[in-house]
Amino acid sequence: MPLRYAVVCSSNQNRSMEAHNLMNKRGLIVRSFGSGQQVKLPGTSLEKPNIYTFDTTYDFMYKDLYNKDANLYTQNGVLHMLDRNRRIKEKPERFQDCRDRFDVIFTVEERIFDQVMEENREKRTNEIVHVINIDVIDNPEDATVAAFLLCELGQKLNATEDLDNSINEILIEFEQKNKQTILHAVSFY
Repeated sequence: MPLRYAVVCSSNQNRSMEAHNLMNKRGLIVRSFGSGQQVKLPGTSLEKPNIYTFDTTYDFMYKDLYNKDANLYTQNGVLHMLDRNRRIKEKPERFQDCRDRFDVIFTVEERIFDQVMEENREKRTNEIVHVINIDVIDNPEDATVAAFLLCELGQKLNATEDLDNSINEILIEFEQKNKQTILHAVSFY
């Protein structure tokens, strides 16, 4: 049976959505999430980000930023990113609000890994979930590279017949091949 994946970044915009897009195209079962309190997108300066709730659609964000300054948000790639996102799903989702079960949860930052591990989900079934972190700088180029890495790792994990007994060996080989440091922990539902 194919594994169920989640990819979690802070705002469910760049890193998680780039991976979601590629993994989905490659046939993996995947959903993406943010772990923050709100969705933050670049603004006119670092001190003035555009902030939205997780209930705000990608389409609304796109139109809002287009109307604010189409040139700025085209130049910095935000409109392109939002256009991609709205073709994948309606709106960002917050990981803490999802009750679905996954076999593997990928995170893209140690802080987010910690948030996922601290999430107090109701433990009813004792099903194992593997939480794996690969640090990814939050920019379009690094998000694209990471999407390929996460997709490759997901395909390797999908190919194993016994995930729980094979995962450590797969992760060690992956770290060595890609010169990536990986955090891995097991949690339970």
